[in-house]
Amino acid sequence: MAKVGYILHTAQNGSYEADLEWMNRYGCCTVVEELEEHEKLRPQWKQLLSKLRRGDEIIVTRFSNAVRGVRELSFFLEYCRKAMLRIISIHDRIDSGDILFPKGNTSTFLNVIAALPADIVAMRMASTHVKRLQKPRKPNTPSGRSKLERDKTIVNLYKSGHPIDEIWRISGFRSRSSVFRILLKYGVSFNRGHSKEEIQRKINKKKN
Repeated sequence: MAKVGYILHTAQNGSYEADLEWMNRYGCCTVVEELEEHEKLRPQWKQLLSKLRRGDEIIVTRFSNAVRGVRELSFFLEYCRKAMLRIISIHDRIDSGDILFPKGNTSTFLNVIAALPADIVAMRMASTHVKRLQKPRKPNTPSGRSKLERDKTIVNLYKSGHPIDEIWRISGFRSRSSVFRILLKYGVSFNRGHSKEEIQRKINKKKN
């Protein structure tokens, strides 16, 4: 079981030194630091989540430092719930293990939030529909998003446990094979009854 910290550097973060000291004192084996100019894509954050294993602990300075909004927060909490990861947010005084900050039923609060992904997906689908009506699509870019953002959304949704049909509807692609193609591109491990070889054969067959 590993303890890992995450800090996003921002101009407003005046507690950086104190937060780093807190994480080191708590016993973090490593503290991942994200530069402010990478705030939108957060490559270090995504890489960190992909390396965590069942039973690990992730420590953040505050949730607003780790995610970019309520939607990302709900996906993050759902991911941690399924992987049984303990979450500690220093300044929010939240510990999903109910040990460091015992006042209040924190675990119940987190479980309620973790159940929100389905509602968030529905809201995202509605928002995407409105954007399609308001402005023309960019070439080869479903729902008007950049290819990179679209691809990362597909990968994150799959890793969070969402069904392929649901991801397909959100992606804007005409066929499911395009979703599988993106997952293959980023080396995602398939766990929904399909092997990489089987999916690759289907994609090649569709091309021919």
